[in-house]
Amino acid sequence: MTSFAIYVLAALAEIAGCFGFWAWLRLGKSPAWAVLGVLSLVIFALLLTRIEAGAAGRAFAAYGGVYIIASLAWMQVVEGARPDRWDLIGGVICLAGAALILFGPRTN
Repeated sequence: MTSFAIYVLAALAEIAGCFGFWAWLRLGKSPAWAVLGVLSLVIFALLLTRIEAGAAGRAFAAYGGVYIIASLAWMQVVEGARPDRWDLIGGVICLAGAALILFGPRTN
């Protein structure tokens, strides 16, 4: 599986996990939502360890850009709130930064 695919799956797992707690604590859903959230966050952590990077911090930093794009997609698809142009421009900038961090040339 490619790094990008792992990042996308990790982002979906993290967002779903956090949303489980949001639904429980902010939307009054059943505590079962939090349990599912915990399971989703465990999957997120396991996926993120599959990234090929020389340092954990680099893998986590690059993940940030993918997370932002996935969050904007979640906002539209799940919550029904359409990202505006500033959301989209900011997301593209973050994704470009993530690609630079992950794929940029290294001297060591």
